[in-house]
Amino acid sequence: MPGVYISYPFCAQKCTYCNFASGVLPRQLEVQYLAALHHEIRATQWQWTPETLYFGGGTPSNMEPSALASLIGAIPGNPTESTLEAAPGNITLHRATAWHQAGINRVSLGVQSFITHELTRTGRKHTAQIVEQEIANLRAAGITNFNIDLIAGLSGQTPASWSESLHWIERLNAPHVSVYMLEIDEDSRLGSEALSLGQRYGARDIPTDDAIADFYESAVERLARLGIARYEISNFARPGFESRHNLKYWLREPYLGFGSDAHSFDGADRIQNTELAQDYVIDPAPQRTPADPVAERFFLGLRLSRGIEPPFTPFEAEIEKHLASGLLQQTGTRLHLSPRGVLLSNEVFSEFV
Repeated sequence: MPGVYISYPFCAQKCTYCNFASGVLPRQLEVQYLAALHHEIRATQWQWTPETLYFGGGTPSNMEPSALASLIGAIPGNPTESTLEAAPGNITLHRATAWHQAGINRVSLGVQSFITHELTRTGRKHTAQIVEQEIANLRAAGITNFNIDLIAGLSGQTPASWSESLHWIERLNAPHVSVYMLEIDEDSRLGSEALSLGQRYGARDIPTDDAIADFYESAVERLARLGIARYEISNFARPGFESRHNLKYWLREPYLGFGSDAHSFDGADRIQNTELAQDYVIDPAPQRTPADPVAERFFLGLRLSRGIEPPFTPFEAEIEKHLASGLLQQTGTRLHLSPRGVLLSNEVFSEFV
């Protein structure tokens, strides 16, 4: 069944690597935004009962627990998986208990690194010890399903520091891990600084592309040894802990998005709300674009480790090209990215756009 995504773009600080439409915004805007969210949800004509619910951001864990509970209460039914994105630093046992009582049963922690000097350059203020205590708080509150985000390629990252971050995954017995390779683009402060050859935010200490690829591949191998298998390019899980909500995106299952820059998919069209929170409170102004089911089946389905089944029309020539180059492989009838193809996935996906 479909899922629901709720965007909450408010943060306590803007991380240097972040390229999302989120940040430090006025308190009054937050009040208006919550009211606009409720209005958008109430105006929805529900054709189905959501199976999953996901609060993304921004930092929705900074929302007052009563406000979070109110939003959850506005969604029909009782989703089997309800995820809250959280930034380490203020996850008390009281707060985690309030989340669980409101219906949250999964938390995605934006840890990014367990190394203090790497975190300092991103603007984050937590430490490995804080993360350890806060995961203990989640478990004590009854939330045993959680994800830890890591970024491969942070400024100053080395093979030794990356290995230490992966060691913490084992120490904390994480059921789900997301590993993202650092993106360099002008939409983040760090990316803009690196592109302009500046030195703020440690831009000159960003590892090389080859080093970042090595970090990623070492994570794949080490997590696999821990029983945390890759099921999507950036996502790894112990059996049964895959993100049900995120799988909907790659399997082209319907979902509704609420809030600024939120996306929806009804099976036929892609819909996107206006990007900025200050515009959203005036009018969500959703833009509707017809989906391309043929192309999407390839560039979304191939993100999954299990790949896709035949038929492979109308891209037989492109597939043969990348089978020959070694970026694609076939296992039985299924087509999937090779280990090298995962690192060069955008090159493969561009064939289907």
